[in-house]
Parts: sequence; C-alpha cells; structure tokens
Amino acid sequence: MNDSVGNLVRCAVGGDKDALGELLLRFGPDVERGLFISATWRGMVDAADVMQITYIEAFGQISRFDPARPEAFGAWLRRIAENNLRDAIRSLEARKNPPPRMQLDAYGGDSCAALFDVLTAGTGTPSQAVRRNEAGTRLREALRLLPPDYARAVQLYDLDLRSIDEVAAELNRSHGAIYMLRSRGFERLRELLGSPSHYFESRS
Repeated sequence: MNDSVGNLVRCAVGGDKDALGELLLRFGPDVERGLFISATWRGMVDAADVMQITYIEAFGQISRFDPARPEAFGAWLRRIAENNLRDAIRSLEARKNPPPRMQLDAYGGDSCAALFDVLTAGTGTPSQAVRRNEAGTRLREALRLLPPDYARAVQLYDLDLRSIDEVAAELNRSHGAIYMLRSRGFERLRELLGSPSHYFESRS
C-alpha cells in the first residue's frame, strides 16, 4: 500500500470528501469488475447499480473506517458492494413467492404507522390515534435524515404503496437498485428509530 493511499485514507476518514472520491476512483473499478451477477438477475440488477449505492454507503460509513489500516480499504469497499448485491438478489428472489402485504386494516389504512411498527418491532395497539400520530411524526423526521435516494425509495414503495415497476420507472433505476436503496434505507431508519429488529419485505 503506497503512502499516497494511506494519506488519502486518513484524510477521507477525517471528513475530506475529495480524498474519499479519489479513493473510490482508484478502487471502485476493481470492485465492480469482481462482482459476479448470474445471468438470472442481469436484466434486473447490474454492477453499475451496485456500485452507485456502494459509493453512497462509503460516504456514510467512512468515518468508522480505521485509518491505521489503509491497506484494508479495498476489502472494505468490496464488502459493502457484496452486501448490496446480496440484498438485491435476496429481494428479487423473494418476489417469486412474495409474503403477504402489511395488513393495513389493523392500522386504519395508515401505511406510515404500519411501517413504523415493522421497523421498530412494535407490539402496542396500532389502531390508537395517538400512537399513529406519534409514529407518523417520528418516521417522517427520520426519513428527512436519510440520503435522498434512500428516502425516496422507501416513501414511494412502502408509504405510497407504489409497485416496484412504478418506483423503478420514477427513479430511473433497475428493480435491483430499488431493493438495495430500500434495504439501506431500512437499516438507517432502524438506527434512527432505535430498534435492533431486522425485517425486509418484498412486495410484488
């Protein structure tokens, strides 16, 4: 690992976005070439999709990277990319046997309250008006803190209940990219809402 990369890593971890951009230019192409996407899914997700979202994640996570280990940067970036690809394929596979939609009747048709309970593993009574209002307020506040692409995917798919085809068309992204954005959005929302639960639903 040459010293210039070490310096870039230290600067990037310290908040220098230009340094991180340079690192992504250096390491990103190799990571992209190393991604394997089977023929089954190439029409729904491609390596460029994966890398676009990986770069967003890199900007969000770089402060956690250990600057004393600059030689690990490529592996770190590859791991993020592989996780994104795995999430996309998992969701695309789930569409073959999709789980039931969220039962909005129990929430008075309120998709915001329903999603809040999914994210926080809520066990209270969702039909209570006060609880629904609180859930809606907290979820909207958390959405505003997400990267815009994440927030838009969650808003359209989970709150507006648009189909995957409609969301992909509106955001000009593949199905796989929408699922990656949504998965990352859910992770951030759980952190913001203070829940350790893990849930991911694909809707046809």
